[in-house]
Amino acid sequence: MTQLVQPPDANYLDTLFGGRLVEWIDNCAAISAQRHARCKVVTASIDDLHFAVPIRLGDIVVLKASVNYVHRTSMEVGVRVERECPRTGETTHAARAYLTFVALDEQNRPLTVPALTPETPGERRRAANAVTRREFRLMRRAALATEPPE
Repeated sequence: MTQLVQPPDANYLDTLFGGRLVEWIDNCAAISAQRHARCKVVTASIDDLHFAVPIRLGDIVVLKASVNYVHRTSMEVGVRVERECPRTGETTHAARAYLTFVALDEQNRPLTVPALTPETPGERRRAANAVTRREFRLMRRAALATEPPE
């Protein structure tokens, strides 16, 4: 997915609003998840969003999404964000994020997701890392569930 940073997308420092980038990341990742599952999907979580460099007014933003891992009804999608200078074509890694999506049937109930078979070394590495991130997400969820209510 490609976006141009225009004035409504930028803050008073002429850099991209973080929230606008989150919106673009979510859209890009949702398309990737939906293409894999071939059904409706909903964002369950966004975690590990890391900003590496600022993205400025007039820059081109290139977002690349891939389904890294599939569980029973959920998928992890990784998104790599690159900043491209429109004058030179030079690209710089600008951000990355990991999102979890749940597949839904026509009654909006969780639906089993087709299996994912990593084939390349990069796909196998992303899948293994996704398993580790999933374990951390589950541990974090369990730890938060034991906190007393406020």
